[in-house]
Amino acid sequence: MAAGQELTPTSYIGHHLTNRTVSLGDGPFWTLHLDTFLTAVALGVIGFGLLWWVVRGATAGVPNKRQAFVEMLIEFVDDQVKGIFHGNRAFVGPLALTVFVWVLLMNSMDFIPVDLAAAFSSNVLQQHEWKPVPTSDVNTTFALALSVWLLMLFYNVKVKGIGGWTHELFCTPFGGNPLLWIFNFLFNLVEYISKPLSHSLRLYGNIYAGEIIFLLLWMWAATGLVGSVFGGVLALGWAIFHILIVILQAYIFMMLTAVYMAMAHESH
Repeated sequence: MAAGQELTPTSYIGHHLTNRTVSLGDGPFWTLHLDTFLTAVALGVIGFGLLWWVVRGATAGVPNKRQAFVEMLIEFVDDQVKGIFHGNRAFVGPLALTVFVWVLLMNSMDFIPVDLAAAFSSNVLQQHEWKPVPTSDVNTTFALALSVWLLMLFYNVKVKGIGGWTHELFCTPFGGNPLLWIFNFLFNLVEYISKPLSHSLRLYGNIYAGEIIFLLLWMWAATGLVGSVFGGVLALGWAIFHILIVILQAYIFMMLTAVYMAMAHESH
């Protein structure tokens, strides 16, 4: 915060929730959230680089702890996809694994104390404003959800053909009577629009709300000895509970991805 500026809950939260932006052109649409983009890319490289390193050194004998953990992770994701997607999982399985690991890593950035993250960004990165949690930025969750949505549209056309998909749009779920075509289309249109909205906003809302609670608790912990004790205890309790939220939201995002891919391969 600027010297001499009174610290209030609004200014404290606003400071930690302000993105480092870079303008790529005229208008707000061409504004890049540099912190979100670079943090997400770095976590993807680190996370999948470690998985690649472990898998590359895997042996057929007794696995070490790292190999056993990665094998359990891959088997867990594959079992979840197998229960939803009844077909060739050569693409859907790795897609679900990618989504789960990447979202989990981005969500987990919420466990870093906000002032510690701010000190790192200010002193090491020389950036006064830097949000460390990519999934607390709605641009991240929308980008992920829209990517899955576009894949769903692609496989709808690839599997069913343009004619089959068009027939599905106008003839389900109420039947193929021409009088019902408009109602079928409107119903499916609402369904298609709602998918990326619910997919992205569920993840964003949970992580963003959790980050605000962490900020309030850490600010309370800085008010004095009593506040430090109670704030620290509450922050620890919330962090333990937030572990469930972080994992659960990554799991839900992965499962919805698998569900949408399965729906794209099914014919009515």
